[in-house]
Amino acid sequence: MTTLKSKLQEDLNAAIKERDELRSSTLRLTLAAITKEEVAGKEKRELSDDEVQKVITREAKKRREAAEAFAQGGRPEQSEREKAEGEVLARYLPKPLSDEELDAIVAQAVEEAKAAGAEGPRAMGAVMKIVNPKVAGQAEGGRVAAAVKKLLAG
Repeated sequence: MTTLKSKLQEDLNAAIKERDELRSSTLRLTLAAITKEEVAGKEKRELSDDEVQKVITREAKKRREAAEAFAQGGRPEQSEREKAEGEVLARYLPKPLSDEELDAIVAQAVEEAKAAGAEGPRAMGAVMKIVNPKVAGQAEGGRVAAAVKKLLAG
């Protein structure tokens, strides 16, 4: 078992013992998503820590989107629950990049793409290929794309 997955399992056991319903249900759902990912495809396999982190990131994103949908739908109590679940998951993710850090990484990638011959708005794909591995798990794709567009347009 990977270290991140075993940490989730240990925290789930602790949450159950403490009778922390929010944490235990959130971790149960996350571990179920990880298990589902492990058995997807032709044969069962063990996920690496990076793959487990991607699953946790995906689960956290689902919580954020659900919280927004519930808030717009006039269900504030359900929205708060989703936000709280997202905060539980955020503890297992790397610290998100600040806008300045993201802009610096994007600026460097734009220079690399220009050196490789990509220019203007058409360079978006080339720049994204350079940036995505560097910011994996630390910034959402939409935020990255907006920063790239802003730099390529300017």
